Amino acid sequence: MLSMRLRLADLQELKWKRHGGRWVNGESWIEPANVSALAMEVNDGQAPRLRIRVKECKREEADFVALTIEPGEARLTAGVFGTAPLYLTEKDGELHGSWDLTALRPHLRADRLVPRVVARTLTRQHRYTSETLFEGVYRLTERAAAMFTTSGLSIHYPEPAEHVLEPRTLRPGIDPLDAFDELLTDVIRQAPTATGCVGVELSGGADSANVALAVKAAGFPKAYSFGLLVGGSTGIQQRERRRALVERCGFHDTTTPAMQHPPFCPGGVRARGKPHDPAGAFYQEAFDVVREQAAARRCEIMFTGSGGDEINAYHSRKQAELPTPEPVAWLGKKAVRALADVNEHLAPIPVLPVPTLMAFGMHNPGFLRSGIWPVSPLVHPRIVRFMEQLPYEHKRGKAMFRERIRRAGLPEWVAAPAEPENFLAVLEEGLRFYGLPALDDMLKESVLLDLGYIDGQALAQARKDADAASVVPDLLCDALALEVGLRSLM
Repeated sequence: MLSMRLRLADLQELKWKRHGGRWVNGESWIEPANVSALAMEVNDGQAPRLRIRVKECKREEADFVALTIEPGEARLTAGVFGTAPLYLTEKDGELHGSWDLTALRPHLRADRLVPRVVARTLTRQHRYTSETLFEGVYRLTERAAAMFTTSGLSIHYPEPAEHVLEPRTLRPGIDPLDAFDELLTDVIRQAPTATGCVGVELSGGADSANVALAVKAAGFPKAYSFGLLVGGSTGIQQRERRRALVERCGFHDTTTPAMQHPPFCPGGVRARGKPHDPAGAFYQEAFDVVREQAAARRCEIMFTGSGGDEINAYHSRKQAELPTPEPVAWLGKKAVRALADVNEHLAPIPVLPVPTLMAFGMHNPGFLRSGIWPVSPLVHPRIVRFMEQLPYEHKRGKAMFRERIRRAGLPEWVAAPAEPENFLAVLEEGLRFYGLPALDDMLKESVLLDLGYIDGQALAQARKDADAASVVPDLLCDALALEVGLRSLM
């Protein structure tokens, strides 16, 4: 992944030179992220052209960003993975881009937000689109192209991806688990590591367990596992499942009690007001600790179990309906009006599952910041296609995933836990003890209230009701996280 500043005035002549970790031409520059390398090709013929490609895997051509520069224009194209986002904005003949939204901070205006994106965020109706919260700032979605010329910046969506809409019938005697096992292990072996030092996010659930077993089979020289532990009886069971998996795989394990790092906790990115993406993950504080631990152990890759729910889901991509959003009592008039447009300008059907791509944008920049490339093998295009063709009885309740855990010699309480882990108690902890005091500050001074996206009286009543409620409404986290995130960029 890369960051850049391109001036049209510099693109008349292609005289790029390496300077430190950057390629420079006049006042223009291109810089790879600290986990990436640029492959640069310069054609000095009659039509000078510069091609730069950032590729993040050994064999597949799916995870890349390509930049082609010719006199007076630049074109960016993306592969199907979208592992890390690329944000773009143009002003006065200059194109600025980065995988890190905060790097574009000089171009972000809290008083120039896109109303429908704000409404999506406040009502948890997130959509995969090139639009961001900020006017004039765009995200290069999977397979999309961005053109930068004297006419400005334009984003062009691809055609919808083709998918298998109906499962196939298995031939007699075929065991799909054997095929899945071989495919997943092969995908993991393609991860871009020079030293073979890798990490695994190991929650104790079926998805990360299947990835962990494949990482073990891939035979990396150094493999570490990392996990956030939830509290209570659920946490005790989670701890035992993780212990069994760690022993089976032989990982060097590190655990972090998630309750010690809930949303808005002291010392976290939000409490410190450190510049961050307002659309970042709820549990950013806890995952920041995990990323720091992985970086301290010099892991080059972090394997995650992201996408397991999506590839095991049963639905028609032709008829899939979006869930009905939960009412949000504190929406302001501007957000209410924008709700009519939340389904406008969406990206076409992608190769990977939409929720996974959206999670990548929230979760993965933190890994890049730590010098780690995140890999989610369960949503590799080859595995997505395999799972689409698989008869549903092998996906119902993640049946094949759980059987694979059993065949690895692990007990039933690991393969099919009675009480899977969740982070709702962690969210409640953060909101109750740290979020509500921050909400008091928001009621005194707020970007979202001033702009009409939130109704101050309704929010004040929700704040009052939350004190007496047994559980703080979790949608308050969306409003508060957005407010705190916007302030961090001002």
